[in-house]
Amino acid sequence: TAPRLSQAPVAPVASNGPGRYDRVGARAPGVLRTNPVRPRKLGHAVLGTTDFAATTSFFTDGLGFLPSDYIRDEGAFLRCSTDHHNVLVLRAPVAFLHHTSWQVDDIDEVGRGASAMLEADPDRHVWGLGRHHAGSNFFWYLKDPAGNFSEYYADMDCVVEDQLWTPETFQGAQGLFDWGPPPPASFLRPEDLAALMTGSHSS
Repeated sequence: TAPRLSQAPVAPVASNGPGRYDRVGARAPGVLRTNPVRPRKLGHAVLGTTDFAATTSFFTDGLGFLPSDYIRDEGAFLRCSTDHHNVLVLRAPVAFLHHTSWQVDDIDEVGRGASAMLEADPDRHVWGLGRHHAGSNFFWYLKDPAGNFSEYYADMDCVVEDQLWTPETFQGAQGLFDWGPPPPASFLRPEDLAALMTGSHSS
């Protein structure tokens, strides 16, 4: 067992708003960055399971994960850190990895990272830019080199004191996103799901 990950804090970026000018006489730092985007950590994974109750119990009762939010009868956002979720368990017709999610510093890094991947291969785009409701994080989903879903995210809810967080239960896609383009059908039901169910999927 490895020690808990300890991250050095990133200095907040000055931003302007109506009647508030925290940055004057200079461009926003995000538009001046030229360094490659590097994820800070693997934040969470989303797993499909044919036995939702047993898999959720494995993480909560077996490993001590705590629930943050639920999708009624369909999903459980679970955490083992101060992040809103480290695992999302989804009811599915076959066990599979839906996506991995990688933390970057801020929304500029989400956009820069996705743009760099799309510049190399536009077909990698899946869904984004947007903001989730459950977890509140900015997101952009792309396909990794193996064709799996992968997410850049920033600004996720943190649960520092467990007793101060009350899990909500969302209906269907209610907690999926607050703004952004609607999710493509392939995100809600991956195109290779049928092949996985019949055992004809090749990796």
